[in-house]
Amino acid sequence: MHTIQMTINGRPWSGAVEDGETLLETIRVRLGLTGTKRGCEVGECGACTVLIDGVPTTSCLYLSSLADGKSITTIEGMAVNGRLHPIQQAFVDAGAVQCGFCTPGMILSSYALLQRNPHPTREEIQTALSGNMCRCASYEQITKAVQMAADVLSSLCASQQQN
Repeated sequence: MHTIQMTINGRPWSGAVEDGETLLETIRVRLGLTGTKRGCEVGECGACTVLIDGVPTTSCLYLSSLADGKSITTIEGMAVNGRLHPIQQAFVDAGAVQCGFCTPGMILSSYALLQRNPHPTREEIQTALSGNMCRCASYEQITKAVQMAADVLSSLCASQQQN
């Protein structure tokens, strides 16, 4: 057993985790945050992607004990004041949410991309999302959603700078 402290979606959390317990298990079972999906459990599909200190990470392979002192963002942490984050809204508007299983991981990977590169090319988007698999094959809509989100976020940033 390990006692860890981490920040999850902006809130401090402290608790005991088992040896070998994955961050996916901690998030879903201990914290009840089921937006992070359990897919392949071998780090290949990206359905369990979360942000650890801003970096997209497959939580099915990441030991909870390593999260001690880290900041974790799950899909539940994206909405602000009950409103979808612009990236989440872009996924809805672009029809990039078909079955929805891959969507949380795709959105978090997209968010991380746009944080480091606010104007990515199509190829950069595809590279950033290469660790996330969509079983419905809606990659075209997903790429469009990221491009839409980049435009919206750029507009928001520009209007904030003018004020």
